[in-house]
Amino acid sequence: MRKIERDMNSAIRNGSNFSSSNTMVKQGWEGEADVYLHGNHIATVKRNSIIIKDGGWQSNTTKSRLNALLDEFSYGMRVFQKNYEWFVGYKNVKEDFVSGMELAID
Repeated sequence: MRKIERDMNSAIRNGSNFSSSNTMVKQGWEGEADVYLHGNHIATVKRNSIIIKDGGWQSNTTKSRLNALLDEFSYGMRVFQKNYEWFVGYKNVKEDFVSGMELAID
């Protein structure tokens, strides 16, 4: 995990805003945190779920930021790519990635 991703996750855990390079965390209502990459909203971390989006760009950096969030907050889930298509995997289950999908946090 990259330093910027560790700092992003730390800001979410601590309930603080964060901005560095191309990544920003804005704290919202009731402990929700919105994550932006290059100004595009790519995730909302809630108390019991996480909403993941591609922000219109299915780039390696977007995937890396989402996976850093999933590693931190959503045990075992991963975003991965196969034949240019994105998927979300969890315990040997693979589903199509849909921008805006909400995943429960264990």
